[in-house]
Amino acid sequence: MAERRAFAQKISRTVAAEVRKQIAGQYVGSPQLFKNLNVGTATTNTAPLTEAVEPVDFEEYLITHPPIVESGPLRDLIEFPPDDIEVIHTPRECRTVAQAVPEEGDTDAHVKDSVRSYTEDWAIVNRKYHKLGTGFNPNTLDKQKERQKGLPKQVFEADEMPDSSSYQDDQDDLKRRSMSIDDTPRGSWACSIFDLKNSLPDALLPHLLDRAPNEEIDRHNEEQRKANRHRELFALHPALDEEEPIERHCVPEVPKEHFGQRLLVKCLSLKFEIEIEPIFASLALYDVKEKKKISENFFFDLNSEQTKGMLRPHIQTAAISTLARSAIFSITYPSQDVFLVIKLEKVLQQGDIGECAEPYMVFKESDAAKNKEKLEKLRGQSEQFCQRLGRYRMPFAWTAIHLMNIVNSAGSLERDTELEMSLSERKGSWSERRNSSIMGRRSLERTTTGDESCSLTGFRPATLTITNFFKQEGDRLSDEDLYKFLADMRRPSSVLRRLRPITAQLKLDISPAPENPHYCLTPDLLQVKPYPDSRVRPTREILEFPARDVYVPNTTYR
Repeated sequence: MAERRAFAQKISRTVAAEVRKQIAGQYVGSPQLFKNLNVGTATTNTAPLTEAVEPVDFEEYLITHPPIVESGPLRDLIEFPPDDIEVIHTPRECRTVAQAVPEEGDTDAHVKDSVRSYTEDWAIVNRKYHKLGTGFNPNTLDKQKERQKGLPKQVFEADEMPDSSSYQDDQDDLKRRSMSIDDTPRGSWACSIFDLKNSLPDALLPHLLDRAPNEEIDRHNEEQRKANRHRELFALHPALDEEEPIERHCVPEVPKEHFGQRLLVKCLSLKFEIEIEPIFASLALYDVKEKKKISENFFFDLNSEQTKGMLRPHIQTAAISTLARSAIFSITYPSQDVFLVIKLEKVLQQGDIGECAEPYMVFKESDAAKNKEKLEKLRGQSEQFCQRLGRYRMPFAWTAIHLMNIVNSAGSLERDTELEMSLSERKGSWSERRNSSIMGRRSLERTTTGDESCSLTGFRPATLTITNFFKQEGDRLSDEDLYKFLADMRRPSSVLRRLRPITAQLKLDISPAPENPHYCLTPDLLQVKPYPDSRVRPTREILEFPARDVYVPNTTYR
């Protein structure tokens, strides 16, 4: 047996499997288990298998190790341009007469800084060379179509379909002027004797063999590349898929308060067959598909001064904001499932709701002289309830308006008109006009059979007269029951027929909200500019509860 060579004697003969067994036997499982087993034994000093490494401070590393860049034509590409960032301070616009933030008192410094963030000016950072970065991709699909309008259309020979007759004549002529492929020396058309004799020589390349410096050649080539070049040449490159997960550095707009499509609703009058007590009304928007209430309530009072006098012991002075009879609703996601729900309330009194609403369904305006004594008795009872329970309310009746029906019907008209729920102007009892109003409402529902654009900005103002209210069933109208009723109003069924109607007359004026309405109050009851006179009846902005999330920053304090 040959002796082992000198360098081979120092090689360890231990295989890797034995090393793994030895390590596994020492630690008996995981390092954490080994640590738990050796708690209290300080005789053995063992080093951990892995040591925690502190992360590198990138800024400190750049300061201590500046990049070594030699001077050259590409040095500007590596260095950060000093004039790239420009900071501009823009005053923050305040749409209200007074600031919405609370007054600064003995509050914490952190709270003061948080409040100041709603009033400080905007610091806008402009980057001059932002469009040259890799994260900026202006070549979107819409912009690409716009930029390709000025480019000439490229037509190649393969794109042209030749005429069948002319194509056949060219082939026959080619056969007459050429020999067979097999007869040529190399078996190709280029080697045909007749083709070589009939072909025209190529144009000579000028200055091909002339001596010229490289700089002159580069300059000449650069001029030729720029000659007749279209400025939107890169528009031919296909746009990236919008859904492709790539990094995009979009320049954000200056934050501002979010508003959806705004709708102005003016409450003109509310009248019943009999007038024996004050009736209060409220408006709110509901989305049937999302099953959500998408606005807060707007309460308005259309009672006469004589009727309001019944509540004088409980209402000493009324704030100017409570006198509003017009409201601006904001709808971020308008759809065919949005309803304007109107609820009526009355002063709390003894008895069931059905008993309280019975006089409004029995007595008629034409029979007021015949039932004078009964009406006086009811009015006396109402005065007693107003004196004792004037601060409390009870549900009375409700109705709903399919908003997009009114918008689409008003938008199709050629001029401003009055959308009476009754189809005729003939005189008669309100019950007759109620029947005709049902026919009118069904005719309006037939106008929205197709898929129409849900826009609240392009329709003409219209006045709507509602003559059909439903008596409140039970002590409370639950949201689930309301959504069922609203769905049945869009697709009439037998559910609404079980509800007993109450004859009333409510006039509303619906129109797109102006951009800068006068005498307007925010949901926080702050005056919106312009507000010339504080004694004028205001218009209320109603706070919206969007059906889906709206991803905008909160820039106003509420």
